[in-house]
Amino acid sequence: MTQLKPPASPDTRPVRLLLGIALTIGSTFVLASMDALSKLLTGDLPVVQVVWGRYFFHTLIVMTVLALRAQPGFWKSRRLDLQLVRALLLCATTFLLYASLIHVPLGNATAVLFFAPVLVTLLAYLVLGESVGPRQLVAVVVGFLGVLLIIRPGFGAEPAMLIPLGAAILLAFFYLLTRLVGRYDSASTTLFYTTSVGAVLFSLALPFVWEMPSWPQIGLMAIMGSLGALGHFLLVRAFAIAPASSLSPFLYSQIVAAATISVVVFGDPLQWTMIAGAGLLVASGIYVWLKT
Repeated sequence: MTQLKPPASPDTRPVRLLLGIALTIGSTFVLASMDALSKLLTGDLPVVQVVWGRYFFHTLIVMTVLALRAQPGFWKSRRLDLQLVRALLLCATTFLLYASLIHVPLGNATAVLFFAPVLVTLLAYLVLGESVGPRQLVAVVVGFLGVLLIIRPGFGAEPAMLIPLGAAILLAFFYLLTRLVGRYDSASTTLFYTTSVGAVLFSLALPFVWEMPSWPQIGLMAIMGSLGALGHFLLVRAFAIAPASSLSPFLYSQIVAAATISVVVFGDPLQWTMIAGAGLLVASGIYVWLKT
């Protein structure tokens, strides 16, 4: 007697990939919105206080989730030194980025910050001894040319544009240490230190700069921290359901999101140097990704 075969299950990979792309792009718009709120708040409150709000409320959410879902002892690290240095690098990066937004457009600062993924290629070669080909090094140079176009040295450049460049350099080292800590600790442990160290550090600094915020400002800081947590959650979900190699190029959509908010909300001019420089950064980043 002929046996009937069960119907073949449909291939869900295209659907999962599309969902992963949607979540990735959604996360970039959420994170760009978070940075936009920081720009609004730093106009009236000290930068340290704004960064504290971002870390404090983000940490409350992360700690609640980890306490409910993570394995017991998720705070125990096998390389506490690396975790602390990595967290401090992110604190400094966030502080420099938010400080720069007082003076420069959100879109420009975000574009310069995305030099970090390209710079990691060079640092991986110099620090970790990873193999890097000449074409990848050319991509790093092209990315730096993109940064120069955005900063426009010698052509009426805003000196404050050097602040997000410093943030990008620190962020590149943060990414580098992220590779290293992944060899020793779980994602939950790394997530715990990423947020909690910043919350503690800026809480200690808070009494020296504190200005009484209004209730709307407190609400904006809470929303900012919630957007940070939501943005990272969307990224985690995206990379859990689709390959990282397929999603990485879509992270650059944050430049588009930030530029859109910069023009629509803050009325910043969209200069051709910013568009061209961002294009070079995106092209170099995608090329490095393709050759990795």
